[in-house]
Amino acid sequence: MQVTRLTFERFRNLKDGEFLPCSGVNVITGENAQGKTNLLEAIWLFTGGRSFRMAKDKELVAFDREDSRLQMDFEAGNRQQTAAITIKGRRSAELNGIPQSSAAKLAGVFCGVVFSPAHLSLIKGGPQERRRLMDAAYCQLRPSYVKVLADYARVLSQRNALCKAGAGGEGADELFDLWDKQLAQTGCLLIHSRQLYLRRMAPQARRIYEGLSGGKEDFDLQYRSTVEGIVDRTAAEIAQLLYDELRRHRAADLAAGFTTVGPHRDDLEVLINGNPARQFGSQGQQRSAVLAMKLAEATLLQEVTGEKPVALLDDVMSELDISRQDYILNHIQDWQVFITCCDSTSIFKLINGREFRMSGGKLST
Repeated sequence: MQVTRLTFERFRNLKDGEFLPCSGVNVITGENAQGKTNLLEAIWLFTGGRSFRMAKDKELVAFDREDSRLQMDFEAGNRQQTAAITIKGRRSAELNGIPQSSAAKLAGVFCGVVFSPAHLSLIKGGPQERRRLMDAAYCQLRPSYVKVLADYARVLSQRNALCKAGAGGEGADELFDLWDKQLAQTGCLLIHSRQLYLRRMAPQARRIYEGLSGGKEDFDLQYRSTVEGIVDRTAAEIAQLLYDELRRHRAADLAAGFTTVGPHRDDLEVLINGNPARQFGSQGQQRSAVLAMKLAEATLLQEVTGEKPVALLDDVMSELDISRQDYILNHIQDWQVFITCCDSTSIFKLINGREFRMSGGKLST
């Protein structure tokens, strides 16, 4: 998968123009607030997803303008394709000249993986961020997983309402049994799917982290569940374990007013040299850990699509030592990579690739 041409009109602060990247590493340098991240954001929108900065569609249009238009030529599916996105109130899209029902229909046609400083919350933030990483990544591998997530959320909401109401007395046990069985049936699929994903992703992440650290540090990922004994279990076995745990915590859940056990409370622990990265990792190690996970996610996408997605790395070089910067610039092979950075001195290490300069929203070579 490769971007060959991107044009942008009235998008954020970018001056109307075009971007002709190379097939390897593309580095966009410039001071802060010049438009570097906006360029990556424009490419990311062609994956069908929302802005990775969580911006509303109307915020993507240049100030005092009514609409914005992006067009991208790219290679995918062994052929040259063209997609266009128009932003006017909301996003609409065309693919090879054919209007799509929504911009989300571009998902799966053009694939990418993005790293931004906000993703450091995967290490520094709470368990919700790490659960979202696993769930979002697995949805790309198995689209049917979206329904599993929705079903679990629906049943969990019902059981939480029962806990909040402080249900007791005659009939309460029957009601709890009903929701506990349903929650166990859907929850076991979440836990089982997340473990399957980690079994595939963790070895790739370890390999990438080994390259980043020059083999000097060990990296590992461990699924931490509120339900004991789930490792290497079938979905049916996990369902029984989860049901039993829900029953044991029924009184505590009534007192708390919500469900205290289940996959919605699980976590992914990131370990560096056997220690939790959240507490003991340096800034560079934490950044490397997130990058390893994101690039591993891209590797698994390649297994599904048959093509490597483009890698969008925003401000990835900050707080990395020289050897880690060298790995990113020169040892991510056979990928089209887009990197933004403020410090142009790091680009002297670039062996193959192109440098672009962003200033006041204008891109130059």
